[in-house]
Amino acid sequence: MPPQRENYMTMERNGDLDAIGNRGGIDVDDDSMYMEQETSERRRSSILEHIESLNEAPKTTVSDDHPAVRRQSFIRFFASSRGAPQVVFLCMLLALALGSTLGVVPAVVTDRYARLNHGYDGKDCASFVSSDKPLECLDGSADAQNAAAAASFVSNGLTFISSSLVGSISDERGRRGIMTIGIFLSLLGPTCLVLLQVIPTMSPTWYYVAHTSTGVINWVTIALSALSDVMPKKWRAPCFGLLLSGFSMGFALAPSLALALSHKGVSILSMSLVLFGFIFALCCFPETLPREISQKAVQTRADGTENETSADCISRNMLRPLKELSILNRNRLFRILSLLAFFSGMSSSGDQSLLLYYCQERLAFNDKDVAIMFMIFGSLGIFVQGILLKPMNECLGERLVIIVAFFFGAVNNFLYGIATTKSTIFVAVAVGTITGVSFPTISAIKSNNVEEHEQGRIQGALYSLSSLASAVGPVSLRVVYHFTKDNPFPGPGTMFIFGGLLYLLGSFIACALPKEQTNSSKSRPNLPHEDELEDSATSLII
Repeated sequence: MPPQRENYMTMERNGDLDAIGNRGGIDVDDDSMYMEQETSERRRSSILEHIESLNEAPKTTVSDDHPAVRRQSFIRFFASSRGAPQVVFLCMLLALALGSTLGVVPAVVTDRYARLNHGYDGKDCASFVSSDKPLECLDGSADAQNAAAAASFVSNGLTFISSSLVGSISDERGRRGIMTIGIFLSLLGPTCLVLLQVIPTMSPTWYYVAHTSTGVINWVTIALSALSDVMPKKWRAPCFGLLLSGFSMGFALAPSLALALSHKGVSILSMSLVLFGFIFALCCFPETLPREISQKAVQTRADGTENETSADCISRNMLRPLKELSILNRNRLFRILSLLAFFSGMSSSGDQSLLLYYCQERLAFNDKDVAIMFMIFGSLGIFVQGILLKPMNECLGERLVIIVAFFFGAVNNFLYGIATTKSTIFVAVAVGTITGVSFPTISAIKSNNVEEHEQGRIQGALYSLSSLASAVGPVSLRVVYHFTKDNPFPGPGTMFIFGGLLYLLGSFIACALPKEQTNSSKSRPNLPHEDELEDSATSLII
């Protein structure tokens, strides 16, 4: 403490306040400045300590035999775990942000393509019903669907190349930094969507380029790995279900925003929510990867590289994405899971990319219809993922849960294909929510069958394969659409029936999953003929 400041405090304690000004004491303004500087330094020190605590890695992972796991319920353990509540909150926030523009993007992009590519100069294409739409708007819709399919292909291609590598890097460097970068990339799409409505001559291509950049770092993979770090094996499937519940809640509320706000207002809100998510990840999301697991991952990756030359090092790094993917061929379980991820990825990505365009073009969906559809999807999704999944896993086992989920996926897509009314689409969406339990269940199975230092690698590798299927899916459905759009009933809906057949095939392949590696509950009894069904499916696949 400066001597002048110390003398002042001594005189103040002795009650000699009159002597302060006469004995060369410090000025009141100087004292205030000193106090402000001291407060600022304390605040800055507190912020730095908070950031250091977020970056500090936990000591160990949590096993099924941990006392806290035996003593607490799933919900209590989840709420008190490091990072898990923050991950679910981020997922809900980003789903709300990105889901709010699902009905906006087709309308905005279709109108812009109609004006830029086909010379349209009338009122907004979204204001017409499907039977009265000008030819330019229909052509703009076709351009928008082709652009969405191409963007999906590129984005998923980037994810296929990078996801397993990024997951492996997160096993070594931690989840927090990579998760934050992934959320920042998610901010670029909403920003371009806002600019698209501000600048009348801006091409929608800029939006799709920004959107495809999210394929470089897919933050969902890192989120799943972060949950695997802090949750015991027996609770990973319901925990992943809670993650998807966050998505469902966001998507349930998101389209309703379009009813209260204009397209531009919704886009600005979406950009603001993603920006808040990015700041929240910077300030509140802690590191979940234990230091000992990180060190083991680094040591494992470094084995055999001590005597390599510079050329060998370059070659190893160039081939590393393919090497990380090789984990998918480790055993029969992973090969079957890979097939399931591929078929479900093809069908689900086609639905996500093309269903809204199809409904707006063929069934005259407006913002209110989109809001109802996503309210059904979100509210039932919350129930299925957050409440129903855990007892399903305990009663049926993960293997049968996947079979049931894929069967419902087939029914869901078949209903899309034959739909001639809006109500049929709403029923199909309700049925399709059961399909959603396959994703957290498959993610839990792969997480439970690898070492702790391979969590990021396996999540990334299977997500890479799923993204490859997602790149091929919309293009495949568009090819089916091209050859069947002029046919009699179901005509253009045939592309969704094709997606349903992929789910049906996946349901049969899931019968070959080995129960001893798939089901985390060892006490569940076998159902009648379950072993025979597994043997017959395995013999046909292998």
